[in-house]
Amino acid sequence: MDFGLDGDSALVTAGSSGLGLASAKALAREGAHVAVCGTTPDHLAAAEAELADLGEGDVLAMEADITDREQVEGFVDATVAAFGGLDHVVTSAGGPPSGSFLDTDDEDWYAAYDLLVMSAVWTTRFAHPHLADGGGTIVNITSVSVKEVIDGLVLSNAVRRAVVGLMKTQSREFAPEVRVNAVLPGSHETARISDLVEQGVERGEYDSYEAGLAEWGSGVPLGRIGDAHELGEAVAYLSSDRSSYVNGVSLPVDGGSMRS
Repeated sequence: MDFGLDGDSALVTAGSSGLGLASAKALAREGAHVAVCGTTPDHLAAAEAELADLGEGDVLAMEADITDREQVEGFVDATVAAFGGLDHVVTSAGGPPSGSFLDTDDEDWYAAYDLLVMSAVWTTRFAHPHLADGGGTIVNITSVSVKEVIDGLVLSNAVRRAVVGLMKTQSREFAPEVRVNAVLPGSHETARISDLVEQGVERGEYDSYEAGLAEWGSGVPLGRIGDAHELGEAVAYLSSDRSSYVNGVSLPVDGGSMRS
């Protein structure tokens, strides 16, 4: 399906790896100009090369820390300067540390809030004037933990819910010029999940990497965890005119895992 994104300009925070990169790839395959940021130069260089090979659009890979307001503003400004405007924003962020409530201190809470919430606040605040000029979209990548808590992930369970509240508010305040939605990914085969599975193999919890992936997918009705590109395609759809009457939605992309 042609999503009609050819020639559009898109910005993806934390887009040098994981689900952010998968989303950037999906947009690049549709012909969009894509900007990604990250804090690891090697990841940025690899992402830039991958994205450049996928479509006809231009690519900007920029080192920026999304927990730093000035660096986020600089990333948005650089994207607009490079592409002559901005049509789509995808906010992504790495996961906060795991842990129980009693093992989590104040510094952990403040750091998680900056990582997950303020990064989205800053990105959308600075991007909004450009998105509203001719219409645009925002898609927030969050987690199924905003609907159903996950044991041992108190920071993700609690803090990510603020992003959905932000999304719902913006979907009303920014309409009709800008549509705002969120995707709620379940487990996907990203570098983070791969590392966890490999660590499980080393500890003897799984007989092999494949067995570990199978265990992770055992509770999913579709019988497997997701491929990152499947999440990326959902983001591209929500960024496109194919979803022109979809606004303020939290879309689970989890193989049917959630029971709520």
